[in-house]
Amino acid sequence: MPPSTAIYADSLVKQYGSTTAVRGVDLDVPAGCVYGFLGPNGAGKTTTMRMLTGLVTPSTGSAHVAGVDCTDRERLVEEIGLLPETPPLYEKLTGREQLQFAADLRGLDWETVADRSLSLCADLALRDDLDQRIEEYSKGMRQKAALVQALQHDPAVLFADEPTSNLDPRVSAMVRELLVDHAEDGTVFLSTHVLSLVEEVADTVGVLHEGRIVAEGPPEQLSTDVGGDLEDAFLSITGTPDPAPQ
Repeated sequence: MPPSTAIYADSLVKQYGSTTAVRGVDLDVPAGCVYGFLGPNGAGKTTTMRMLTGLVTPSTGSAHVAGVDCTDRERLVEEIGLLPETPPLYEKLTGREQLQFAADLRGLDWETVADRSLSLCADLALRDDLDQRIEEYSKGMRQKAALVQALQHDPAVLFADEPTSNLDPRVSAMVRELLVDHAEDGTVFLSTHVLSLVEEVADTVGVLHEGRIVAEGPPEQLSTDVGGDLEDAFLSITGTPDPAPQ
């Protein structure tokens, strides 16, 4: 795998008993880009992301992220940031305590990541709210805190699952800008049903259907191929009336 490759997967397969959730996924995502990952419900998108982030072991095949084998979870967590759809936040902690706790889990001294964390909070207009408890946070504030938590150690690759779901336009714009900023020096693997977000920020799109990647390319290319926009392309490729992938 060349050093310019951020995510590489070779014939990834995941079986749960008699059910095959992922059927031979291949990926070659270059560093310094936003990769949009789309797929209808049940396509295997979440399972693929869980394998790439070391949360699930492939049945067969292999994957590397930032040069690290995805089965080596201890090393992998040093290289990745993960923003799941439901952020792992503790209600009784303040925002500041949450970020300190996340740093501690990674074996990082708070002082080593404090400046970056606080700078990210400032970018997201969260810095003045850091001493409130998470239970007092709105949905948008929680998403901001979770994003800072995922980025505070400056990961090589950020995995973001529905990062702007149910956010108001102002917060969505802040999150979108931070994703693009991170791709200047790192890589973003973006899974979302907000196709307008993918059209705006993704360099390449991969469409997963029935456990396989069935289309891949720049969003404008996929759109041009069907003579419409990305939603038209998604519906044409997957043959489904539901453009809200999970």
